[in-house]
Amino acid sequence: MAKEYCQSEVTSCPAFSEGQEFITRFEKPEGFCDWAWNDIHKFVTVLLSGGNFSKDIFQGWMKDDKTMIACCTDAIRPVTFKIERIDE
Repeated sequence: MAKEYCQSEVTSCPAFSEGQEFITRFEKPEGFCDWAWNDIHKFVTVLLSGGNFSKDIFQGWMKDDKTMIACCTDAIRPVTFKIERIDE
């Protein structure tokens, strides 16, 4: 679809590199794409607040209580994020 609808060649998202890691609490990490943060912040908040995506209404989504897979809404070059709560 990118070849058909975009004006120029589409490359990977310039904001992130594969394997890049960010550790944060509720605030957007320095250098993190504003648009992507807006898309995944709700999942970060749920996990940091003790919620999960493996039980209750989310039964069958994730294998464990500490993880969620989410992506930004860039339809041409989306970035997928593994969001994981780290217990201290």
